[in-house]
Amino acid sequence: MYKTFLLKDEPVSAVQSILNHVVAPRPICFASTVDAQGCVNLSPFSYFNMFSFNPPVVIFSPLLRVRNNTAKHTLENLKEVGEVCVNIVSYDMVQQVSLASSEFPKGVDEFVKAGFTKASSQLIQPPRVQESPVQMECRVIEIKSLGIGGGAGNLVIAKVLMVHIHETLFTDEKLDQTKFDFAARMGGHWYARVSKENMFQVERPDQKTGMGIDNLPESIRSSKILTGNDLGRLANVHEMPAIDISFEDARLKNIFQYYSIDPEEMEKELHTYAAELLRDGKVNEAWQVLLANN
Repeated sequence: MYKTFLLKDEPVSAVQSILNHVVAPRPICFASTVDAQGCVNLSPFSYFNMFSFNPPVVIFSPLLRVRNNTAKHTLENLKEVGEVCVNIVSYDMVQQVSLASSEFPKGVDEFVKAGFTKASSQLIQPPRVQESPVQMECRVIEIKSLGIGGGAGNLVIAKVLMVHIHETLFTDEKLDQTKFDFAARMGGHWYARVSKENMFQVERPDQKTGMGIDNLPESIRSSKILTGNDLGRLANVHEMPAIDISFEDARLKNIFQYYSIDPEEMEKELHTYAAELLRDGKVNEAWQVLLANN
């Protein structure tokens, strides 16, 4: 059963809570900007992502304050000086970033309040956050208003001109995502940590199109053991694998030895073993186990 919400009938605060909780985790844009007088502002925004790489474009959205329908200093600055440094937030700076989100009066330097270090940018006026592992110097292409009421977004569409990436994020001159320790925003007071311990890989069907779950044998497709993720792995192959007569497996032999008199129980054991293999990333071996029963 689902709980369903017609958002037009919900108060703005409820809509905000629902969407912030379910559209998550969200990467954080720690935006440094300057106004026409050169005063620096630093503020985090979790309505943020990459939308193009040719040209390289990122978008984030400073919302109008729900409380009094006023614009944030970042938005005001961007309308005066259309440049922004997007600093990526790592776990070891997230508490300071939260502090910088305080609504300090205009003219107050959040770099100072939150204890961050200014690093000179090369192509834009706003400084970079030296403590950030990734800093993107950007020029604003467009600011698109999404509404006039409190909570309305303002899409800041910005072209990335230059990226600074800390050397600790590389292995053999290549970016190593297992070294990332980024923070992401969720609902309420909750954040997520993007680290090696909670990352996983999913093979993409880049070169050849997966055959699809609809083309799996019925006994596999309707399995009570194999999950949707398991079926997705099996169906991501380009075509139905052939039985490999050279495939030898001690556990598979034991299953046939002990369960051959009970086909239903044998299928359950085969599917259980295949599921374990799939969760270890052994797709080919899982297929051979499943095909052994055909």
